[in-house]
Amino acid sequence: MTSEAAIRWGLRAHLFSYVIGNLAQIVTWWLFTPDHFFWPLWSILGWGIGLMFHIWAVRSPANVRPRH
Repeated sequence: MTSEAAIRWGLRAHLFSYVIGNLAQIVTWWLFTPDHFFWPLWSILGWGIGLMFHIWAVRSPANVRPRH
């Protein structure tokens, strides 16, 4: 696996775990505490910030590597 392919695979894995993890929290909230504050918001926002930095690092023009 090339370095660029590994980087893109890592981003896909991060995005997949973000979606699955937050969906699990939303379902848990909906099943057990739907009448309370929407507490999954904090992990959606916090983890989302980390995911955005990951996307930015992978797709930033400054980090584009020339192909050899």
